[in-house]
Amino acid sequence: MKYKTIDYILRATWQAVAKMYNEEAGKFDSTMATGFTLLSLDPEKGTPSTALGPKMGMEGTSLSRTLKNMEEKGLIIRKPNPKDGRGVLIYLTSFGKEKRETSKEVVLKFNETVKNHVSETELENFFKVAEVINELISEKKIFK
Repeated sequence: MKYKTIDYILRATWQAVAKMYNEEAGKFDSTMATGFTLLSLDPEKGTPSTALGPKMGMEGTSLSRTLKNMEEKGLIIRKPNPKDGRGVLIYLTSFGKEKRETSKEVVLKFNETVKNHVSETELENFFKVAEVINELISEKKIFK
């Protein structure tokens, strides 16, 4: 393809990043979704299950499956939310906190490596473009 569209570059890049993270997570008997969830949970106060989906941009069924697997592996525990009897708070176990640190190291390594290969200006421009794309989408300025 001589001319690549913006969405093509975004999709291809994200697929490459996801594949890379899944390959790395596989070395630790994990998945990218599990690592992302570990990083999205408050390690001290727990996180309401209802806040997790929107925070991660994940569909309910995928999130439920991920949380079930994490619970089976002993990474998380669920407790009733004392402020909302219908809700559940998700807490990291000590094993979950260990795995969270591993996930954090992997993400930081990715960021460090990219930063070592692009200039600060290039990275700032990348963030600006991503922000504009997100604003255009959220404000429904592309398809009305």
